[in-house]
Amino acid sequence: MVVGLAFLATAIATLFAQATLVRFTRGHRPQDRAWSIALALFALASAALATGVSTGWDNGTFRVFYLLGAVLSVPWLALGTVYLLARPSIARRVELGLLFASGLAAGVLLSAPMQTVHGTAIPVGKDVFGVFPRVLAAVFSGVGATVIIAGAAVSAIRFARARNVPGSGRRALANVLIALGTLVLSSGGLIQGIAGKDEAFVLSLAVGITVIYGGFLIAAASPPAAPAPALPD
Repeated sequence: MVVGLAFLATAIATLFAQATLVRFTRGHRPQDRAWSIALALFALASAALATGVSTGWDNGTFRVFYLLGAVLSVPWLALGTVYLLARPSIARRVELGLLFASGLAAGVLLSAPMQTVHGTAIPVGKDVFGVFPRVLAAVFSGVGATVIIAGAAVSAIRFARARNVPGSGRRALANVLIALGTLVLSSGGLIQGIAGKDEAFVLSLAVGITVIYGGFLIAAASPPAAPAPALPD
């Protein structure tokens, strides 16, 4: 079950990344670029997870999984929200800051001392890394999730009020799904750390990315609207 769900999460994230990349190549909108990067990171992290739970973990595989999944994917997803809700000049500064922070995080995670991992059970970050890598993961994912949820709430309320605008209801639903999916994804590490259940952890990843992808599909099926765009656009 764990292996199957890990491969399912990888497949969904890959499809999502491809869809957002196609949208970026058509419209060259910076939010689509940010979402493409975020979903590519998540797909690679899921692939590392699938490799670990199927063939056995090693230190390199876990570093990739932890860096791309626990640290970087959510902030890059949040960058798309920033590009939608903030002024372009502010969003560009945020992106430059995120690039610097991502490089810092990569350096830390690829060089930090860690306990040797083995077997097919999913290692828990607190049992593998010291304080600094775990603080980076908590800050990156926490701030990113907060931005996504707050942006989705603002966008959903805005479109829910525009009842006369075609497709506003579907766009509001799409934003709610994106926020809900982010909450589910964020709960995965907490579930693993407290309950220690690999099945629950991988299920939260598969369900979370599926819910977010559902929000994207609903928004993509909605007709264009005159007010400010919803989160997934």
